[in-house]
Amino acid sequence: MAVAVLAAACSGKGTAAPAPVRELRVCADPNNLPYSNRQEEGFENRLAEMVARDLHARLVYTWWPQHRGFIRNTLKAGTCDVMMGLPSSVELAFTTRPYYRSTYVFVSRRDRGIDVRSFDDPALRKLRIGVQMIGDDGTNSPPAHALANRGIVDNIKGYSVYGDYSQPNPPARIVEAVAKGDVDMAVVWGPLAGYFAPRQKVPLELVPVSPQIDRPFLPFVFDVSMAVRRGDDKLHAELDSFIERRQPEIDALLDRYGIPRVGAT
Repeated sequence: MAVAVLAAACSGKGTAAPAPVRELRVCADPNNLPYSNRQEEGFENRLAEMVARDLHARLVYTWWPQHRGFIRNTLKAGTCDVMMGLPSSVELAFTTRPYYRSTYVFVSRRDRGIDVRSFDDPALRKLRIGVQMIGDDGTNSPPAHALANRGIVDNIKGYSVYGDYSQPNPPARIVEAVAKGDVDMAVVWGPLAGYFAPRQKVPLELVPVSPQIDRPFLPFVFDVSMAVRRGDDKLHAELDSFIERRQPEIDALLDRYGIPRVGAT
């Protein structure tokens, strides 16, 4: 009997093959808090962990700097299957229902007493203003366009959304510049400002940009979704279901990272 059992084991007969372990392959930036980093400290890392547990999957990352070509070199190349945060309106991927909506904010030192809430405030013509810059080909950030449309250009200091990748979390430099006094104020995407402002040595004020849309149509508020490749309907449906069922837990996660939100998702 023992010989028969041993023979069956050696031949693979009489034992069930282990079920394949499902993988959740996530595209992520290794150096971009508060979203993600290689140490898995960002809120998108935490969100990916939640999704993986929900789907009974093993979490696997494809690391790639979130610069131009990020979607092409990761999701569309097939090296990963889901991105945890993209504007819902992006056409290069199949986005889920949004799981949060955030806004650009005016950031200033509390001890300066600056009370700017609109791009039409005359004070903007006298202040040194930090602005996130993407490029010179018409794809700059909405605040850069809003200021330029009003002729406010000479007192602007640009901070690349990509930054010096040899430093930790390069986009954070614009928030640090406000704290150091390198600029009087800055206009910053909410999640970045909400996470890094409390980590400065001086208190900073964050005021949502108003109104939410600059005429004729320049929005400062954006819905954010997860995203998969077009045609991946099954994973898309699973992620939509996850967001619908777990939205209160997602909100609690965003609160822990100081992510400012507006309206309902």
